[in-house]
Amino acid sequence: MIDPCSLFDLTGKTALITGSNRGLGNYFAEGLLRAGANVVMHGRDKKKVNQAAAEMTQRVGKEVATCVFDVTDANAVHRELDRLVEERGVPDILVNNAGIQERHPIHEFPAEQFAKVIETNLISAFNVSQPLAAHMVKQGRGKIIMIGSVQSKLARQTIAPYSAAKGGLALLAQGMAADLARHNIQVNVLSPGYFQTQMNQALVEDKKFSAWLCQRTPAQRWGQPEELIGTLVYLASDASSFVNGQNIVVDGGITSIV
Repeated sequence: MIDPCSLFDLTGKTALITGSNRGLGNYFAEGLLRAGANVVMHGRDKKKVNQAAAEMTQRVGKEVATCVFDVTDANAVHRELDRLVEERGVPDILVNNAGIQERHPIHEFPAEQFAKVIETNLISAFNVSQPLAAHMVKQGRGKIIMIGSVQSKLARQTIAPYSAAKGGLALLAQGMAADLARHNIQVNVLSPGYFQTQMNQALVEDKKFSAWLCQRTPAQRWGQPEELIGTLVYLASDASSFVNGQNIVVDGGITSIV
């Protein structure tokens, strides 16, 4: 009988988390680091990501590597990932977390901003996943985790392109799972509900919205970033070796009611 605790052990695994110099990505990096993984933090600003990595190393007591590129620049992604693989080997775990948000009513949404949201939240996941998946196929294993959103299941005013991107991300994961499962690669989505993050700070401070959210959510509160780590570690570990193409929602029950 396998020791259940050993299934969640990430010791010796390498994890790359995009957009991890701040926000949820930073929590994800620390969670995987504390679970035993060797972590590579990513950002597009070298100074900011190096500072975040130094702070993480000091806080956890374990060295953190960095990788710098713009996730929307496919050429830069391939170049820097080739360098990462040459220097540190193929990451066992990829967490596609990088993303942005823009808010406008759909009839007023600037076309260039719509395209930017789709590019940063959806196309970038392909840009990063494809070259690493090729390496994972060769080594016969891998974990790719997309950070989705409850907004792929529930629409809300002013964020139509974000919902479209996150919905597309869920289907991209399914399609990738169909292609990659035979190579012992699991591709899944972790979709947070409403969490108290930098991206949501304006909503957190909006008393009317927060009151609505607490009334709408069975848990009757905002989620805390730490509450995503258990599911992340599960999807990154051997415990989820037969879980593929799934969209796991962590939302305090908001999608369970109408």
